[in-house]
Formats: sequence, C-alpha cells, structure tokens
Amino acid sequence: MLVFFLAGLAVHLVFFASIFDIYFTSPLVHGMTPHSTSLRSPAKRLVLFVADGLRADTFFELVENGTSRAPYLRNIIETRGSWGVSHTRVPTESRPGHVALIAGFYEDVSAVAKGWKENPVEFDSVFNESKFTWSWGSPDILPMFAKGASGDHVFTHCYSAESEDFATADATKLDTWVFEHLKAFFSSARSNQTLFKKLNEEKIVFFLHLLGLDTNGHAHKPGSREYKENVKKVDEGIKEMALLFEDFYGNDDKTAYIFTSDHGMTDWGSHGAGHPSETLTPLVAWGAGVHYPRKVQEQYEQDSKAWKLEHLKRIDVNQADVAPLMASLIGIPYPLNSVGVLPVAYLNNSELFRAESMLTNALQILEQFKVKMAQKKETTLSFLFSPFSLLSESKQLDILRKTRSQIHRENYKEAMALCETLIDLALRGLTYYHTYDRFFLGICVFVGFSGWIFYVIVVILKTNTGITKKSSRLNKVKSSVSVTQYAFCAMGIFITIFLISLSCPWTYYVYCLLPILVWYAVSEEWHILIDYLQSMSPLLIVGFLTVTFMSIEILVLSFFYRSVLTVGLIAFACWPVVMQIWTQAKITTLNWFFLCLLLAVFPLMPVVGKEPNITLVTTAGLLALLISLAYLWVIYSRKNTSIENMDIMMHICQMLILALAIYIVNTTNSSLADKHGLPIINQFVSWTTLASSLVVPLFSTTALFQRLLSIFLSLMSTYLLLSTGYEALFPLVLSSLMYTWIYIEQETLVKYGLSFKYMLNGIDFSLSSEITQSRQLNLDDIRRSFFLVFFIITAFFGTGNIASINSFDPASVYCFLTVFSPFVMGGLMMWKILIPFILVMCAFETVQISTQISSKSLFLIVLVITDIMSLHFFFLVKDYGSWLDIGTSISHFVIVMSMTIFLMLLSGLVHYLTTKKIIPWRKLKHHST
Repeated sequence: MLVFFLAGLAVHLVFFASIFDIYFTSPLVHGMTPHSTSLRSPAKRLVLFVADGLRADTFFELVENGTSRAPYLRNIIETRGSWGVSHTRVPTESRPGHVALIAGFYEDVSAVAKGWKENPVEFDSVFNESKFTWSWGSPDILPMFAKGASGDHVFTHCYSAESEDFATADATKLDTWVFEHLKAFFSSARSNQTLFKKLNEEKIVFFLHLLGLDTNGHAHKPGSREYKENVKKVDEGIKEMALLFEDFYGNDDKTAYIFTSDHGMTDWGSHGAGHPSETLTPLVAWGAGVHYPRKVQEQYEQDSKAWKLEHLKRIDVNQADVAPLMASLIGIPYPLNSVGVLPVAYLNNSELFRAESMLTNALQILEQFKVKMAQKKETTLSFLFSPFSLLSESKQLDILRKTRSQIHRENYKEAMALCETLIDLALRGLTYYHTYDRFFLGICVFVGFSGWIFYVIVVILKTNTGITKKSSRLNKVKSSVSVTQYAFCAMGIFITIFLISLSCPWTYYVYCLLPILVWYAVSEEWHILIDYLQSMSPLLIVGFLTVTFMSIEILVLSFFYRSVLTVGLIAFACWPVVMQIWTQAKITTLNWFFLCLLLAVFPLMPVVGKEPNITLVTTAGLLALLISLAYLWVIYSRKNTSIENMDIMMHICQMLILALAIYIVNTTNSSLADKHGLPIINQFVSWTTLASSLVVPLFSTTALFQRLLSIFLSLMSTYLLLSTGYEALFPLVLSSLMYTWIYIEQETLVKYGLSFKYMLNGIDFSLSSEITQSRQLNLDDIRRSFFLVFFIITAFFGTGNIASINSFDPASVYCFLTVFSPFVMGGLMMWKILIPFILVMCAFETVQISTQISSKSLFLIVLVITDIMSLHFFFLVKDYGSWLDIGTSISHFVIVMSMTIFLMLLSGLVHYLTTKKIIPWRKLKHHST
C-alpha cells in the first residue's frame, strides 16, 4: 500500500506541475536590442501620477452643481492637454497594472506563484531606460521597479507598510505623505549640488504613486464621501506639484505630465476582474510634446456626453500604450518587453517625428518576435519546425521597405498604417510561439493520467471483489509478458532518443515517459477488469456508467454554476423518498428534506462580500446559542447521569465564548464605522478564540453527539468573527444537515438488509477502533463517497466562489487586523474555508464508524471521482483573463487534484478532534487516591 501511495503522489505531483509548463511559462524573452528614434524629443523630463484604484466615471463625472471633483485636471483637459480612457486588462490588480503602465506588457501569468508583490522574471521598464528616476509611494509597488533596474539610477521613497490601514479614519494621509516628501526633496536639492545636477539632466522621470483612493475604496467603497473627497485631495496635490515643478525648472516648458490609474474598483470595493468599473481608468496628459485640446463635432461614446466632454477629442488607449508614449516624450528607448502601441494622437510634434516613433515601436516589438522564433527553432528539429506563416522573413522585409519608402516620400499616414500592421502580426506571432508545445504536452499528460485512473479502478476491483486469476488466463498472460515488456521498453527508448534530439528540458521526459510506466502497470492487471465486466450484464454496465458520468458532470458544473449545487441538493432531498427509506423513518426523512432545501438556498444568494449585514451574523450566533441551550435543557430534563459536571461546565464555557464572539463582531463593526479603529481588546479576544478553537473541544466528552456539538460551537465562534453577512448562517444549516445525514445513513443499513447497526447514542469516538470492522465495498458505498465529495464542494462553494483569495472582502478579517497583510489575511480566509470542511468530515467520520466503511477503499473511490474531474479541469485552465478567472481555473484544478490527499489529512485532523480528550488535573486525582 505504501508503494501505491508513493506512486499516486508522484503521478499527481507531475500532473499538477504540468500546468505550469503548459500554461504558465513566462511570455517574456531576453536578448533584444534597444530601439529609439534619433530625432530630438520634445520633453526633458516626465512626471507620472498614478492614482491607485481611481475609476474613470468617478473622476470625469460632474457633481450635482455642475462642477468637477478635480477642477485643476478638468481645466487641463479643457485648455492645455489631451484626455481619454485607459482600458486596463484583467487582472485589475496593482502590480500588473503598474507593470503595464511602466513596462508596457500585460500580466506575466507565471506570476501566479509569486502573489501580487513582484514579477517572477526580470523585465525592462521606462524607469530602467531613463537617466534617473525618483519615485514616492507604496512599498508594495516601488521596489519592484528598482529591483529590476540595471545600475543605481532608480531611487525609491516609501512609507511603512503599516500605514496601509483599512481602518484608518483618513487614508488621504498616504497621498499627503507623497506630496510633502516631494516638496522636501526639491527643497533639499537647492542646497545639494550633486542632486541638483542630476535633476537638470535630460531623460529623467518622477513617479508619484497615490494609494489613498485604493485604501479608501476598500474600506469605505467608491461611492462613499471619503473616496470622493480623496479625488479632490489628489487634484489639489497635483496642482501644487505641477506648480512646484514649473517653479524649480524656471517654466522652461520641457516637462511632460501624465495622470492615470492602474485599475478601477467595483461598487462594493473590490477589483481584480473585468467589470467596466474596474477596467476603465482616466488618462490625462499635458505639457511638453503633448497635444492641446481639439474640438470635435460629435463623439459617439455615451459616457463622454454624461461627463460633458463630448466636444473635446477623446483618445482612448490600452494601458500598455502609456509606456511607449512616455518613452517617446522624453526620447528614451522603448522598454524591451513592451507590447504597447504608441498613441500618436497624444503627440504634438511633426508628422516625421510621429512616423519615426511608430517605426521604432514596430521594430522593438518585431525584435521580440525574432528572438522568440529563434529560441523555438533551436529546440525543434528542422523538418518538424512550423514557422508563423503570416510573418515570414520576406514579409518582414517587405513591410519595413515599404514603410521607409513612405516616410521618404513624406506619406506619413501610410507609413504609420504599415507599422500598425507589422505590430499586429508580430504580437500574434509571439502568442503562436509561446503556445507552440502546448498541444503536444497536453496529449502526453492526458494519456498518462488516464492510465493512472484505470490503474486505480483495477486496484479497487482487486481488493474488493472475489475475482481470482484463472489458470488458463494466467498462462496466457505469462506467455505474453516478454512481448509486452519489449513493446513498452521500445516505446520508452524511442521517446527518449526523440527528446534528446530536441534538447528538451528534463520535465518533458517526465511527461512523455510517465504514460509508458503507468500503462505498463495497467496491462499487468488488465484481466481483472475484463473478468469483472464479463460478470455483469451489458445493461447494468451501461446504466452504471451513465449514472456515474452524469454525477461527475454535475460535480464539474457546480464549480462554474453555483445553482447546480441547488439542483443537486433538491435531488438529495428527494432521495429517501425514491429509495423508500421514508417508510421506516418519517421524521428523519422530513428533517432531511427540509434541511436539504434550506441549504439549497445558499448557492442562489449573492457572493459573500457584496452585501455586508452584521444583523445576520448576530442572528446566526443567537441561533447557535439557542441550540446550546436546548442541549442543556435536554440534559436536565432527562437527568442524564452519564454526563459529568465537568462536561456541562465546558459546554457553558463554550456558550460564553460564542456570546463573546457575537459581542466582538458588533462592537468592532461599530468602532470601525465611527472611525475609531480596531479596539485592541477585540483583536486580542479574536486571536485567542481562533487559537483555542481546536483545543477547547478536546476537554469535552468523547460521546458521539456531545463531542460533535462541542466541535460545532468552537468552530462557529471563529466563523462568526470572520463573517460579514448571511454566510454566518451557512455552517449552522450545514451542521444540522450533517447531523441528519448520520441518522439517515443508519436507516439505509436496515433498508439494504445489513446485519450490523450500532445505536448512535452509544457510540464513543475514543472506542471507535474497537467497533470498526473491515468489509468489502458495495454500490451504496460508492453513493456515500459521492455524497462526501458533493458535500465538500457545497462547503466550498455554498457561499460564493472564494477559491480566488484575490477578490475577497478585507472586511471579513477586520476583527483580527485592519493593516494590509496579504499572507495573514489569506491565512485567515483559508481557515474560514476549512471550517465547513471540518464539519462535513466530522459527520462522515461518524458515518464511517456506524456503517463500517473501509477508509482505504473509500479514498480510492474518491480518488477516481476527483481524478476524472481533474482531467476536465486540466483542459479548462486559463492563462488569460482576470486574476479571478486565472486563479479560479487553477484553484478548480488544484482542488480536485488534491482532494483525496486533503480529505485524508482532514480525516486525520477530525479523528484527533473526535477521539482525543484532555483530562485536567489528571495527576491531582491520581495522587489523591
């Protein structure tokens, strides 16, 4: 069994790692030559203002009295500069947004393993290409660009990470810090000759990262007074900074300014996905080299009319286009990895300058295409290499020749159109070569994992059926062993030689040779599956496969459509009626029916975080207290002498902890609403409750229902502290259904005529090993395994798709901390996710004991179910889209890949929680006897 476990672990690790080779390799290439125009640039310096988390509509729209929230920048749009909307790409997060603005390329998907704070590979940027760059702002953003810069010419000035507090009364202090430190910087430069000399160089950049809007948006939502007042503060600060620059440089008209945002924000204060409120950000440019406002007759964008700007030319861009715009304005080489297209409509310069700048842009992107093609050609046999046909070498030369000819003839518009064509083809070619090996690797992994699934099925049949090897079949197998071995060895040698000739990385050998080993193992036991199928009628086989396929498809669909869980729970509600169980257990069946329908409501509710409601959290806590009081009443009414006073005292203690959790949630919410911050005593109590949640149940009796109730109360207290709305009711309903499931599984034993049936009230978890016997599986155990997987998925997705932690509401952890800390916050959210899992596994631990299911065989069935689901999700993994899309597709794959191992680990935790008991003063009692 140990060999099987290790083999399965290896196969799953390989299958999991394969998605990073197939989908999440970095698209960036290195070794390109920098390109810049030889013509003189219009500006000597550039100032970049990035208002983190600013929505386009909030910035451009007018307030009730017809004035702007940002009067200075509004005046710039109308009298001195150009404007438009910058269309960001998902994921709309701070790191990829700033990389797009400053480096010119979109999300490097290999960053999924790095979080949000840094890019996984080195990259070029406008800052790196500049002579000097000075930056002020968040420690989450600025170091990323200084780290990737060559030399020592990018300088960062950051406030402390603790300043990013969602509970602060006024997050505009983050922006005020930037403005004040910039003023102090210029003041010191007047008496520092070395610094003064650097500041008067050409090709320099100033970057002001303004995080106040993002912090206020998360804490108070974008529709709040705090968020809108922050827009005004930013506008006032930019006005003051612009005057500061003009005064320092003597109004030399050689400073270019760009104001924009990295991403927007939803109405409920989150970002990361592709809603227009997240992807539409403002862009305003003015100063040296930037075109003045141009009046137009009519613009068709409805939002321009709503903003009263339909009379001024609007120039929309893609976010990555800002990088080549900045490079063109100050005359530096375009960032080597940039895929942005220069928005020439922003440039106020000669047509020759615009055409040459576009040609430089095209050459820089074409250089990336050439390097990518050369890299792929080196690792592919010449007769197997299939080049990107739309941009052959002759095609490249032809377009470049025509472009230079048009520039020489002063046909600048035609030249720029040719450059745009070349850029489009080069970008398509980059994508082609980046995904060149995807199909080949996908097929190898699919074949290998399909073989593993067949092997697990064979192992289940081998250990749970009475099939023996017939002598005739055994002799036949023995005679053909040498042929099978030679065939598989020959395939392995051929594949190895082929991969060596291609100079493939070592991971390719694993993906290609693993299927050989797995299918050889299947071929050794293939006769078991054949014999078993021959013992069944064809109609039964077809029916079983149909039901199995439909059941697994329901599980897969539930990952995408939460309403499928509702349909499944409604079907579960009817199951006892269909199977005639209700005739012998009417009350249990009625409870099961009602609770299934009640739980089915949750997947139809809005995703957690959109509509906070502390009243519902309080209600859930009070209902849990009511259940606890009912338990005490039952004890006293029955005068149950088997329950010790110590157990009753522990139960009352847990009730007090639950009541305290309700109090903490309400007082924390009130304190934050009044802008008084998180009370330190509330924070201490919250962390103490969390830390004790897995310890306190161990003091209770190990009698079945008493221990289950103790675990529920302990976990419910923590769950309340992590809840903001209706999801607080979820573990309450789920636990009630699990309680009923324990009873109804007992009734199935009678229904199917099994001789053993234990009285549930008489089961003691600490003695479970004495009453558990091994038996072979039957079809009803497959149904129980399916129930387990379905309830686990319901526990995960019942209150929303929180698989992607990037999109969670920070308000969920405000009882524990308010200062931004992604790892601590992520850990708390993971614990919140785990709590319903533990409740489900506690119930199944009981079902396993009472029905005598073999845990080893159970997990093999779960393994087959989840591995088939894994194959579905393998082909549904996304390497494009929002963090929510990318993260969700990965998390779906990871969840089902690791579900069996995860359930085994969770089963161990639950076994510890249910069977172990801490007896206080044990030594004291022993001493006194």
